[in-house]
Amino acid sequence: MRALALDIGDARIGVAVSDPSGRLATPVCVLDADEVYGNAPAWRRLLADWEPDVLVCGLPLTLDGEPGPQAEAISARAQEIAARCALPLEFSDERLSSAEAKRILHEQGLSEKDMRGKIDMIAASLFLQSWLDAGQIDRA
Repeated sequence: MRALALDIGDARIGVAVSDPSGRLATPVCVLDADEVYGNAPAWRRLLADWEPDVLVCGLPLTLDGEPGPQAEAISARAQEIAARCALPLEFSDERLSSAEAKRILHEQGLSEKDMRGKIDMIAASLFLQSWLDAGQIDRA
């Protein structure tokens, strides 16, 4: 079972995917949010290429584990995307995933400018890997 993860933002959406066995998450790309929301050819091609069985979206929780201020908006967007794709939707805690992605990219020697297009897809792969490690794919 393959999972496709989305780190949904206002301008960009980071995309990551699991291997077919659902054990390993890999960053894929970053798309303009409008491409995903508008069901643009780049988004449809990505779905056709990876053929996911489940959509996993990051949910911004507070440090206390409660839904953050953006959680409702992200949840609504994720539900719209999943409905258009006819995929089951799961959520994963995305707390600190962007900060961790920045740290990883910084350790690789990337400048802030070079990180800009990569943070979202790395963050998506991080929360997808946590979701996979928790055995959530077996329940999806």
